[in-house]
Amino acid sequence: MNFNLAAFEASYGLFSQLPPCSSIEIAFAGRSNVGKSTLINKIMNRKSLARVSAVPGKTATINFYKVEPVRIVDLPGYGYAKVAKSEKHRWADLIEGYLDSDRDIRLIFLLIDMRHAPSRDDLQMIDYLIERELPFVIILTKADKLKVMERKRRMEAFAQEIPYFDEIHVVPFSSMTREGVDEIRNIIIDIAEGDNEEVNAPDDSESAASEGKEV
Repeated sequence: MNFNLAAFEASYGLFSQLPPCSSIEIAFAGRSNVGKSTLINKIMNRKSLARVSAVPGKTATINFYKVEPVRIVDLPGYGYAKVAKSEKHRWADLIEGYLDSDRDIRLIFLLIDMRHAPSRDDLQMIDYLIERELPFVIILTKADKLKVMERKRRMEAFAQEIPYFDEIHVVPFSSMTREGVDEIRNIIIDIAEGDNEEVNAPDDSESAASEGKEV
């Protein structure tokens, strides 16, 4: 799996515009300005594959990227206050429409700023993913901004603030030090390789036939 060959495919402003699902998908979700675009660029070893904006709420579309055999899906950032209610509803429809669909979503990476307690929107998203039994990994962004003891205190606090925290796979991430990059890549590779194994595995009839058994 060559992350350097990742390519932007398309952006969509409405769920109804999304094309049919044609491959396994891994989604990235999180609050506005939490660093989704920066993370995607770092994973793909690119500077501007995903556009990074200094203005919160700028990612108002679902953006699709392809890195064979996986499609990466960048969901709109949620929780930005300075937009019209109609725009917030459109973002919610996009996110919920995508997550509630029958697309082949293998994992959601949920990004939370490590420096702060999770917001109400973060907690609502976690509850939503748990309730719908969608697999997810929490990525704690901006890990380099905390000193050792500050980081320790935040991790202890997360255990109290986030439900089932000790059962969730958590990855601290820093775009500056590259902490977490390899771990996130390995998660994506494992999903891709697992899918290839399913595709290439013989079905029961083929397996039985090869062993001379009746089916």
